[in-house]
Amino acid sequence: MSVSKPLIASNPDREWLSYEDPVEHRTWLFDITFLTSNWTCIYGAGCPGVAPEPAPEAQLGCCTHGAYISDDSDLAHVRGQIERLSSSLWQYEKLAKETGGPLWQDDEGWWRTRVVDGACIFQNRPEHPNGAGCAFHHLAIESDTSPMSTKPEICWQAPIRREDHETVTGHIYTMVREWERRDWGGEDTDVWWWCTSDAQAHVATDPVYRHMEDE
Repeated sequence: MSVSKPLIASNPDREWLSYEDPVEHRTWLFDITFLTSNWTCIYGAGCPGVAPEPAPEAQLGCCTHGAYISDDSDLAHVRGQIERLSSSLWQYEKLAKETGGPLWQDDEGWWRTRVVDGACIFQNRPEHPNGAGCAFHHLAIESDTSPMSTKPEICWQAPIRREDHETVTGHIYTMVREWERRDWGGEDTDVWWWCTSDAQAHVATDPVYRHMEDE
């Protein structure tokens, strides 16, 4: 039986920094509470995953539900990176071909990565010769490039979220903030655990804005 958890903010007393873009009709709003926190990804270092049953030994991280592709540009990028993957980097390469490809389009028109045995089809399991972890991440390591250049957009952005809110006058307020558990579907979310809300993941020596500078 899955256990429900309340959808609460990780920090209700949140501070924001804003400034006006001198070129665009835009106001930037930065969540400095999160960006100056010592959060860090703890994948492979005790991360229990986001599924209802904690399973750090499975090393599935936040990849349980697969990834949503952001737009046409992201789709073209991901397809290009798939062509670069080999079986030594990607555990489910053969299965992807047998199931009609690793991407599928849902009823709302979103392109998504397939889910295999409880996680994204690109998520290698611990028994894979190259070890557990994202095949795109392994590709980045092998090619000595940033994972940002090989992964789907959502996979390197989270847990930083960017939102554009346009007023009736056309002015845009752009928020750069923490991606919270309640952002994953509201009350209907099936994300049981989310790292930004747990002290277990707030162990970095540098603040988020430094160690995620590229993102």
